[in-house]
Amino acid sequence: MTHDTQRGLVSIGELAELTGVPVRTIRFYCDNEVLDFARSSGGHRMFDGAHAADRLLLVRRLRALGMGLTMIRAVLTGERSLAEAVAAERAAVDIELDALSWRRASLRAIEDANPAQRAARLELLTAVQDGAAAHDTLVAFWRRVLGPVPAEMFEGFLEMNVPDRLRDPTPEQVLGYAELVRLVTDQQFRIVVAQQLWRSDRYTLCDRAGLIAGAGEACGMAETLIDSGVEPTAGAALDRYVAAHAAARNIRDTPEFRIKLSHGRYDADPRAQRYWQRTAEIMGTTTTAGAGQRWLFQALDRTVRRSTSDRMPLA
Repeated sequence: MTHDTQRGLVSIGELAELTGVPVRTIRFYCDNEVLDFARSSGGHRMFDGAHAADRLLLVRRLRALGMGLTMIRAVLTGERSLAEAVAAERAAVDIELDALSWRRASLRAIEDANPAQRAARLELLTAVQDGAAAHDTLVAFWRRVLGPVPAEMFEGFLEMNVPDRLRDPTPEQVLGYAELVRLVTDQQFRIVVAQQLWRSDRYTLCDRAGLIAGAGEACGMAETLIDSGVEPTAGAALDRYVAAHAAARNIRDTPEFRIKLSHGRYDADPRAQRYWQRTAEIMGTTTTAGAGQRWLFQALDRTVRRSTSDRMPLA
């Protein structure tokens, strides 16, 4: 080993002896541009002893935290601060833990199933990779259904109507989420939801964002009535709902419009009811936008039937 005392450089062997890091590891860090070195006249790697030792110590500590070489290089070059790198690594660990929690709950759901359920649960759960992918699937579904709306409105809709990514989920929550994913990947189900949301296609919608806002307000009013045990009936909630649909089509709220608006062959579709039931269970709530919509559908249908009956001539 040659020690260049004039330039204060040490050989790779001396650096290994100084730091306790194996020569092979030091050579690996050099090849991956983590550790700076110079070449001697004989072509050997030479290092600034104190600087290289400090850098090796930092690299080993960051590696002990599981940090990859790409992030370590960014810290060493100043592209990322140590705080930023640690925060990014912690976020990556959170993602890994979420994935493991989902996998554990999925395995438990299959393990706890009786023999008759096990095959069906296995098929359902293995079609969903993890919680993050499941959530992304639901978001993509509603983005297709709602179409182009303001970002703030879309985020608000998701917050109220789409279960968030599950943290340490139970087996039942994983089963429920997987069932939602299966529903939204059914093309026919998207038609059902779109029909329920936009109602009849006989009218041209001029203001989808306005309809979402108005219908959402009406659903909120309906949810309050549901909590109070009020049966679907005429009133302010239904009027707000109909007014939103009329305004979105630039037409007036008339008895004829209400009759046409009540036409909907998907209102009682069991898939939609199952979707909102599962959503409510996962989100831990008793009412959802789906429950509000169903209450409004029923209120509209009852009032239209009553109005039609009242106008029928006596025999």
